[in-house]
Amino acid sequence: MSEKKPTNEEVLQRIDQVLVILKDILQDLSDISKTLKATTAPTPAPTSMPAAPAGALRSAKDVQTMFPTELEDMLNFTETPQYIIIKPRRFLGSDNFAKIASIVRSNGGEYISAGKESHFRIAREMR
Repeated sequence: MSEKKPTNEEVLQRIDQVLVILKDILQDLSDISKTLKATTAPTPAPTSMPAAPAGALRSAKDVQTMFPTELEDMLNFTETPQYIIIKPRRFLGSDNFAKIASIVRSNGGEYISAGKESHFRIAREMR
């Protein structure tokens, strides 16, 4: 049995579909590259909290001061009994995400990936 040969129009449609997919892949790779460059490039040392007695508790205001104004304006800060929760107000983009993640990590915090509930957090208790 012979297979039906695709028409030129069908081949062109398939090529267009592949091009759309390749453009998406290119954008993803570009974003990844920017993030890697931002995290591996030498950058000024992130702001960290001044030394405080062990066991002292940070406030959301304390954590806000760790961030430059342009980043702070993109974030919401909430206190819980154990953590300061940092959630974006809008899409951060890879560069801003990397800067925020660096500041959070340098202050003993972490990123919690949880879909729409993803956030950064820093322990309130200073160690």
